[in-house]
Amino acid sequence: MTSLVMAAEKFRDLSQAIDVPLLDATVAAFYGTGSKEERAAADRILQDLQSNPDMWLQVVHILQNTKNLNTKFFALQGLNYGCSSIAYTSDDLLKYEIVWVLEGVIKYRWNALPVEQRDGMKNYISEVIVQLSSNEASFRMERLYVNKLNVTLVQILKHEWPARWRSFIPDLVAAAKTSETICENCMVILKLLSEEVFDFSRGEMTQQKIKELKQSLNSNTSKPLLRYHTICFFDAMYVFHQELSFVVYSEFQLIHELCLYVLSASQRTELIQATLSTLHAFLSWIPLGYIFESPLLETLLKFFPMPSYRNLTLQCLTEVAALNFGDFYNMQYIKMYNFFMVQLQAILPSTTKIPEAYANGSSEEQVCIHSESGTVFHFVLQDTFISLQSHIRVLESSQENISALLMGLEYLINISFVDDTEVFKVCLDYWNSLVLELFEPHHNLDTPAATVNMMGLQMPLLHGMVDGLGSQILQRRQLYAAPMSKLRMLMICRMAKPEEVLIVEDENGNIVRETLKDNDVLVQYKIMRETLIYLSHLDHEDTEKQFASLLCVCVLEFDILKWMLLPSLFGATQMLKKLSKQLSGEDWTWNNLNTLCWAIGSISGSMMEEQENRFLVMVIRDLLNLCEITKGKDNKAVIASNIMYVVGQYPRFLRAHWKFLKTVVNKLFEFMHETHPGVQDMACDTFLKIVQKCKRKFVIVQVGESEPFVSELLSGLPTTVADLEPHQIHTFYESVGHMIQAESDPQKRDEYMQRLMDLPNQKWAEIIGQAHQSVDFLKDQEVIRTVLNILQTNTSVANSLGTYFLSQISLIFLDMLNVYRMYSELISSSIAEGGPYASKTSYVKLLRSVKRETLKLIETFLDKAEDQPQIGKQFVPPMMDPVLGDYARNLPDARESEVLSLFATIINKYKAAMIEDVPRIFEAIFQCTLEEDAMSSNAAACRNPINCSTEMSSSVLQMITKNFEDYPEHRLKFFSLLRAIAAHCFPALIRLSSEQLKLVMDSIIWAFRHTERNIAETGLNLLLEMLKNFQASEFCNQFYRSYFLTIEQEIFAVLTDTFHKPGFKLHVLVLQHLFCSAESGALSEPLWDTTTVPYPYSNNAMFVREYTIKLLGTSFPNMTASEVTQFVNGLFESKNNLSIFKNHIRDFLVQSKEFSAQDNKDLYAEEAAVQRERERQRMLSIPGLIAPNEIQDEMLDS
Repeated sequence: MTSLVMAAEKFRDLSQAIDVPLLDATVAAFYGTGSKEERAAADRILQDLQSNPDMWLQVVHILQNTKNLNTKFFALQGLNYGCSSIAYTSDDLLKYEIVWVLEGVIKYRWNALPVEQRDGMKNYISEVIVQLSSNEASFRMERLYVNKLNVTLVQILKHEWPARWRSFIPDLVAAAKTSETICENCMVILKLLSEEVFDFSRGEMTQQKIKELKQSLNSNTSKPLLRYHTICFFDAMYVFHQELSFVVYSEFQLIHELCLYVLSASQRTELIQATLSTLHAFLSWIPLGYIFESPLLETLLKFFPMPSYRNLTLQCLTEVAALNFGDFYNMQYIKMYNFFMVQLQAILPSTTKIPEAYANGSSEEQVCIHSESGTVFHFVLQDTFISLQSHIRVLESSQENISALLMGLEYLINISFVDDTEVFKVCLDYWNSLVLELFEPHHNLDTPAATVNMMGLQMPLLHGMVDGLGSQILQRRQLYAAPMSKLRMLMICRMAKPEEVLIVEDENGNIVRETLKDNDVLVQYKIMRETLIYLSHLDHEDTEKQFASLLCVCVLEFDILKWMLLPSLFGATQMLKKLSKQLSGEDWTWNNLNTLCWAIGSISGSMMEEQENRFLVMVIRDLLNLCEITKGKDNKAVIASNIMYVVGQYPRFLRAHWKFLKTVVNKLFEFMHETHPGVQDMACDTFLKIVQKCKRKFVIVQVGESEPFVSELLSGLPTTVADLEPHQIHTFYESVGHMIQAESDPQKRDEYMQRLMDLPNQKWAEIIGQAHQSVDFLKDQEVIRTVLNILQTNTSVANSLGTYFLSQISLIFLDMLNVYRMYSELISSSIAEGGPYASKTSYVKLLRSVKRETLKLIETFLDKAEDQPQIGKQFVPPMMDPVLGDYARNLPDARESEVLSLFATIINKYKAAMIEDVPRIFEAIFQCTLEEDAMSSNAAACRNPINCSTEMSSSVLQMITKNFEDYPEHRLKFFSLLRAIAAHCFPALIRLSSEQLKLVMDSIIWAFRHTERNIAETGLNLLLEMLKNFQASEFCNQFYRSYFLTIEQEIFAVLTDTFHKPGFKLHVLVLQHLFCSAESGALSEPLWDTTTVPYPYSNNAMFVREYTIKLLGTSFPNMTASEVTQFVNGLFESKNNLSIFKNHIRDFLVQSKEFSAQDNKDLYAEEAAVQRERERQRMLSIPGLIAPNEIQDEMLDS
């Protein structure tokens, strides 16, 4: 203990070298097995030492003189609070440790260092870099270390340049002229600078900072003097042959000149590669004159034929081609494109079969594609083509350019056929954008207002102008007709699997049921579907022709007689050759039929109705015929899945063709008896999808029929569902419920529902009858499963019938509550006897499933039923004791969270009519739920600089015994119930005592502290509603005086906590409401405690302003008082403009952790949502882009 007292005294003065042995002893005391008092004393000494601003001066000394690993670790931690001067050392581990720590210091503490220390550090790092890269041997040997130092230097530049290190670029260029190895490393630094500052800094730096750095590189300055007086290794030869069209030099001009000369004068491979890589990093944002008004493009194209530089050159050309330069540099672009195509044909002839060469790669002429570098070249080539084609209109100016353009598209189509998913994805993105560009003028021509807007005109288009535009659009479509036709074939042949298809081929070639969705495939399907729809709109006839030809090929494998149709329709030679390969098995796979049917289904809604009818008659007829003549279980499963997918996508066709609809539905009934995995599921899902869009067709008597189809279906119901699993039966019953819901005659509707529910009702009556004789009958597990299945069937029908389910639920309601009560008692007794583990037994889980399904059935019916007060009066009072009282009486592990969602639904449905029942709901639910759902405030505190301030009364503390993880299913539902009460029964909240209201507010704070997004957002929405309701009430002053400051502090706590970024929009709305309230006339009393605050503020706004400044000032010590004051003043100035207010807070958050490398996309979630809605409206305007099944309409088909 004496040594610790001495250590505490000696460690206060760090102006001298620290006593390392004494530090070792202190660290040992902290980690040792001594008394609790010794460890606590050592901990205090080490914490004081770490917080000492001069600690960073001692780190290198400690690392070099201690052998204790714990002491070394402590020293490195200390550097996070300060900085370290770097000493030369041969210890590799020590070098990397110091640089690693320096990065943290520079990132977070740089501005807190004295100026002389900052200057000394940046000069020293520069010197070490120059020294290590000055000769070939040290540069290669220490390459990793030099790269680490380069990254550290760039981190310094983010702070220092340009304001405090204006000479950096001139210094760097001057140093580059001293040797080729230094020049190579300077190129690496420049590349890092461009990438770090301009590519990776979204959300890390304010937009103003990024703009400042870019302007520094491109700002006009006089030509700087070279700081280093050296002889450049190429000075004797240096002649700049091109005079740039700039009046003054900019800082980037020095970089530009250096890069150009290296590329023209150096023979060193590594240096040229580094220079090309650096250019690639800068090309996306530098002024266009540096690219198009200098020899840069010609220089780059000279390197393209050279294998060592080909990939880097292509990357540079890709960046150039992707630039948006208007019409100013069209001639330079055309020249670059044509020259590139000439060179490419010399390297990769246009006759090359790229997919085969990529797959085989054995022929000598294609060896470049087969080799490792050739594969990289192949990937880069596709990117280059895609970028070059982004200026496709420029290349349409002359026939010579058009030939080169079409040749480029041919290359890209051939690349798209390569059997590589990643290659295809990149190509697909380009084809999607190109086809959209071709389609939009075609689409806008049908809506002249859109055409005017597209052209930026301020006057309506005259008829002649529209005709002129139409002629130009038609000519352009004809220009691309050939490549677009090949593209249609590509999209059809490679169509990705849609989500609805459940039958897949596994890696062994077996047909199985899909067990896991592939999200990448679903995204790819979405893009391909959109692309094919655009292509279909561009040329419906060619689209139909492509589909018909491929469908005939698939069918002909099974029906050879159809070969006679091919010569007249599609060209005999090519199709018969393909047919022979199919029949011989050389080309045949199920994938051909699958992709064809997936593509057919994907374009639903894109054709005119007449054309769609003609097309689908052929498709469905051939598919049904194929299903009839196909043998083999797997084969039938594949064809069945394709039939079901296609017919499910075309409800408009089915509504217009009753015979086809009836045939398809009867075929689905056949598939429901097919036991191949996945077929029955698809059949039931497709049946539901068709019924939802064609339900009226099933309840009317069709021509040639004696009764409605629904009546015929109900007669054969037992046979139809005989082979289905319980979950499939539920889907089937829901489908029939939709049919019955479409019947307008109440008498017939009730008759149909009675016939539908006859089987489950018979079984229910049998079970209840047995239970009346002996209650123990209900305890049998098979009986429990049967009860559960009956309830699930009822829930499915209630979901589709809504209000019309009233008579059925009235029939079973009281018996259902009795079963609920009995099973609840069984559960409670099992848990009471067996403890918490009893709730995990299969028997208790089964009982709880029945309880949950009972609650779900009631909730579904009340939610779907029309707003009829008598329904609420009929069903809510009988539930109070069996459901609500049971929840209160039960053990926590036996409570069902569905009770909470049920009563939330009831309150949302019947609103103010439930005010009188709210006290009973509070009594039964609120306290006991908080006991099990309460969250430890310690778990939420200290995650961010602003500490949570809620102080709970002792009674509440007794209830908070759990954490954020237990009872997850109760949390969201509890807060949803609370929100429903606040929204519709607010007068009931006003009647609460102050202690009860405090408990409500505490629970709201616990909600938005939660890291689960849904819970946090529910809490924030609830808080907003409470604030608005109280502001409009007579208790406004009392409420805000009690909770204003607490709410503000808690909101700032979660706002500045990275765990809660998804709630940014709602955080902003709450803060805006608070600051507006502070200045509104609604608050007539002071928010501060007049008995404890001596300073008399003139108004609440002044008090809130000063309070907020103090709150943020103490929470962010790395920000100056002026920065915090400026931010708070900005909040008050912009409070009436939500957009400015939100951007002001967003910039503050970014600035407070400017280089924290956080993913801050959630701060822009609102803008992203607006963009998504805008995109959806655009898609709705284009037939087919949103599938008919996804459009929420009534689909009246009477």
